[in-house]
Amino acid sequence: MLDPAFPDLDALYDPPAERIQKAVLDHLIDFHRDYLGAATFFCLATGSSRGLDASPRGGPPGFVHVLDDRHVAFADWPGNNRIESMRNLAQDERAGMLFLFPGLDIFMRINGRARVRTTPELLDQLAEGGKRPKTAIVVAVDEVLFHCGKAINRAGLWKPDAQRDRRALPTPGQMLTAMNAAAGKQADPAEAAQLDAHYDHAVKHDLYG
Repeated sequence: MLDPAFPDLDALYDPPAERIQKAVLDHLIDFHRDYLGAATFFCLATGSSRGLDASPRGGPPGFVHVLDDRHVAFADWPGNNRIESMRNLAQDERAGMLFLFPGLDIFMRINGRARVRTTPELLDQLAEGGKRPKTAIVVAVDEVLFHCGKAINRAGLWKPDAQRDRRALPTPGQMLTAMNAAAGKQADPAEAAQLDAHYDHAVKHDLYG
């Protein structure tokens, strides 16, 4: 049911320019392949009856493989083992990919339908760091488009002075210790330091296992 208080968006916003509409394709062409070959990071959006999820994905340039003009694939590597994206895809194959390119004020988006695969040949193709993934995600492209980088410039994302001082915000160890304290466990600053050391090592060195 439409919310009666929902604003009339067509009255508030101009329609997209014709050149913008024509830039949305249902398949990859050469310059999409160029960007995918340089891509090192994207966010994956999925959903199901349980709700929505967005998770970060990263790797060396070209870690998202172009299988053909309508399909891309990437490996699933160990994270926090919630595997919500893949659980969502078991119910709803719709997926969105939003790529960021460090230093560039442009995004690339792929909207499509994704499936989890364990085909040995595909897993071999997606191996990284001497490791073979347990699963791969193959996305059938419905839409591919570039998106302007105004948000990047509003955020000052790539500016050196935009980098945060690690001491300015709570660390992962401090946050976990605080949550334990909220649950009735006595806070231990030494434990927070140990957790931070473990986290720092894991995110930099335990990338594939």
